[in-house]
Amino acid sequence: MGTRMEVAQLESRMSSEDYRKLQGLFHDPSGAPRSLSRAEFINQAWSSVGCGSKEEYGLLFDSVVITQEHCGLLLDIDTLKEEGCIDWAGLCSFLLLELSDKMKNSRTSSVPCWMPPRTLTCPHRDPIQKVLHSQSSGQYLTVSKGGTVGQWGVDDMSLLQTYRLQNCTVTPKDLWVTDVVLLHNLNKIAVSFTSKEVCFYDILSEQNFSCKYKLQGLKFTPWCLDFWMDPSQPDQAVLTIGDIGGQVSGLYFTSAQISLFETLGLRKDSDSADIILWEELVRGKHHTCYTLTHQAHMPAWVRKVCYLGSLEAFVSCSTRPQTSMVIGWREKESSSLRVTSFSTKRGVWDMDHHRGLNLIATAGVDHMVLLWNPFVASEPVCALSGHASSVTAVCFMQTKQQLLSYSKDKVLCLWDVSSQLCVHRLVGVFPKTQEDTRTTLFLHEERQLLLLSFNSQLLLLETVKEDRKTSSHEHPVTCVLYNSLFRQVVSSDSASSVICWLADTGRKVKQFHRCHGNSEISTMAQDGTQTRLFTAGTDGEVKVWDFKGRCLHRMNAGLGRAVRISQILLLQRSILVMGWERMLTVFRLHSFSQSFVEPSEWKGGVQHRSSVICAAFQPPHTLVTGSYDGEVIMWNSSTEMVLGKLHPHKEDSHLSARSKEDPDDSIAVTQLIFIPGRTSAAATVGAADLVSCGGSGRVRFWSTSHSRLAGQFTAHNKELGSIRMTISPCGKFLVTADSEGTLKTWDIESYCRVPDDTTTKEPPKLLSNVQLHHDRVTHLELCIHGDKLLLLSSSSCCSVALSNLQGDAIGLFGQEEPWCLNPAQPLRPQHAPKRDRRDPKNVGDTGQGEKRSLPASSDTPVDPSCSTSAGGGEEMWERIA
Repeated sequence: MGTRMEVAQLESRMSSEDYRKLQGLFHDPSGAPRSLSRAEFINQAWSSVGCGSKEEYGLLFDSVVITQEHCGLLLDIDTLKEEGCIDWAGLCSFLLLELSDKMKNSRTSSVPCWMPPRTLTCPHRDPIQKVLHSQSSGQYLTVSKGGTVGQWGVDDMSLLQTYRLQNCTVTPKDLWVTDVVLLHNLNKIAVSFTSKEVCFYDILSEQNFSCKYKLQGLKFTPWCLDFWMDPSQPDQAVLTIGDIGGQVSGLYFTSAQISLFETLGLRKDSDSADIILWEELVRGKHHTCYTLTHQAHMPAWVRKVCYLGSLEAFVSCSTRPQTSMVIGWREKESSSLRVTSFSTKRGVWDMDHHRGLNLIATAGVDHMVLLWNPFVASEPVCALSGHASSVTAVCFMQTKQQLLSYSKDKVLCLWDVSSQLCVHRLVGVFPKTQEDTRTTLFLHEERQLLLLSFNSQLLLLETVKEDRKTSSHEHPVTCVLYNSLFRQVVSSDSASSVICWLADTGRKVKQFHRCHGNSEISTMAQDGTQTRLFTAGTDGEVKVWDFKGRCLHRMNAGLGRAVRISQILLLQRSILVMGWERMLTVFRLHSFSQSFVEPSEWKGGVQHRSSVICAAFQPPHTLVTGSYDGEVIMWNSSTEMVLGKLHPHKEDSHLSARSKEDPDDSIAVTQLIFIPGRTSAAATVGAADLVSCGGSGRVRFWSTSHSRLAGQFTAHNKELGSIRMTISPCGKFLVTADSEGTLKTWDIESYCRVPDDTTTKEPPKLLSNVQLHHDRVTHLELCIHGDKLLLLSSSSCCSVALSNLQGDAIGLFGQEEPWCLNPAQPLRPQHAPKRDRRDPKNVGDTGQGEKRSLPASSDTPVDPSCSTSAGGGEEMWERIA
């Protein structure tokens, strides 16, 4: 049974719109309130809300009942016990209690315990102007006033290399960088100079930090920069510039991922950079970029700028009291900004915005930290007093209701926003410097790391890390794939992140955040060339990416609805998407001439009686699909017509009949795989060539040429719910996994090969039985890496594991100590896997109890020519690319 932690994950994943849908279930058609039984609540919540599984909604229901019985919150406990119903008021009471407990627990454990500060060996001889973090590579960048760039390692913060920014406009001795900002997912940085220009450098070019564009002709010297990109539409981006003349300028890019500016007819300088003139942008010469400006801070310098995408507004600050903070609101169908000014006693040095609370914090010259509602300019929400000197930097902790502030007298304060109290004060650990020292503050919340620069010195503060289990992701992992072209592993999670790992070491290569906004990535697939990645979100869209993180196409699978996609299958000339309705959703090759792709009509129409969950393809034209009610249908993929149906054993016929009206998880077909290497044999003698599994823990072997069930066995306890499986590229090994994290390897080389009129019920030879994960296994994949046959598994416990078929864990991706797959070196497991040698509840064991070993890897038959791709598609994607 699941835990309360799983339910808490469901509650945190649900949005306000999900809760509105949930509330609607507790009203009848006339609008009167009603109660729901456990079955009604699970089925209706799962079908209408869609955020979470039936098991999670069942856990939520049980938790509400248990909590309210214990606290006496229900007026009629006896009725509840008899009828087993809850209402909306009861659910809300439970959620409020949970929220209260979470806030109490977070307050008691939210004060950081800092390790002793560490001074980093710095390559800079002049003040550090900015510290940046690249999400794709995980590395840190420091940029100094003189144009030196330092590149720092992810794990130990060691200096990797240094670069010198080139700018032929000024001599190196006169070069003065004022600010720098990272252009997320564009692999560029924008740098502002005192030469009244902004230069754009490519950080992944053959010549590192080569200059691509130069924005020249600015009226005043740019002093601060900010860059924002729309997560749902990466082509929409805004670069904000604040200058010493008091002007705030916003550059709106409409095709950022293709080209920031129109390059036709532009002149180049000796740096081979395209010259962009400010006046040309203002006049609208570049159709891919337009500008909006205001001069509310004049004549004061603009100290900090920020564009808030949620408010469509520019926020800026200065040390001029009357315009300490200014918000420039973007008006629809207007070429100007509506300006709101916020005043303080002596002005503001710095500011930051908390997205969740929608509060703006300002660092006052008058020692005060003020919190503002952006819609109320008359007075601040509250004032945080505790500093004895001017506050020079503020930074919100976005995952918590906390704020960091730093003052000129070298005091760092941590504030609890809800209580408006200073909960932690750090003093006496910072280096002694002159009073006019330039100090910057950079917080990396994910790693609990704080970097402070004091002129050219760089100080690292880290919190004492808790001793916890290795996690590959911060959220439950939903899918894992192997890419043989790049020799990398690709995994996705419920927070819409995709991570690429090196298979040889387990180290992270790059990470892409918010691929589908806030929607979970439910499954992934690769094309035959392995240069394109397909991700399916619970927002109802399938996106096509290259491995640089660029979205090439968006496929409207759900037709605007938020649906859960269970599988993406690539055929020779089309793509099938399924999971939420009885008919297959198909996308044709010719549709990919557009970036937003609409589905076509499936010629075979609706043949399933329940939602199609999975499919498998056997070239040249055999397609099989499995549904929630246990039905398997064979199709001709060329004509899209039905060839026949596969029926289970007679003993399950009563289940199939019942499923027409009341589908049951225990008979659902959740995965279908054709056995590699059995195609010709199956066609001639009727041997099994197709394997299916589902919610009953049972595995079935089918002969598609004779449309019959050749064999079946129970691999895992049926009470554990749905299982996952994979087959080795040459069809010798079958691996299955369950909701407890247990993996079993079976030898199926000769299983159901000899044609027989009866259905075999004896299981194949069990080779290993291990537990690699602590929670439900969400995906399995066997891959050939070099000369080794390896197993990838992902889990809801946020881990991705690499193991061999003997059951030995090579390691978890993201673990502190990397492994080495060099044949000259032994493999070092991270921990000894838990082996279930004798499990009385394991009905899938053969009864012999002892773990059976696989042959040594040198004896294991591996054919490198075997393909693991899902049905080809090389020709199609070469044409699209």
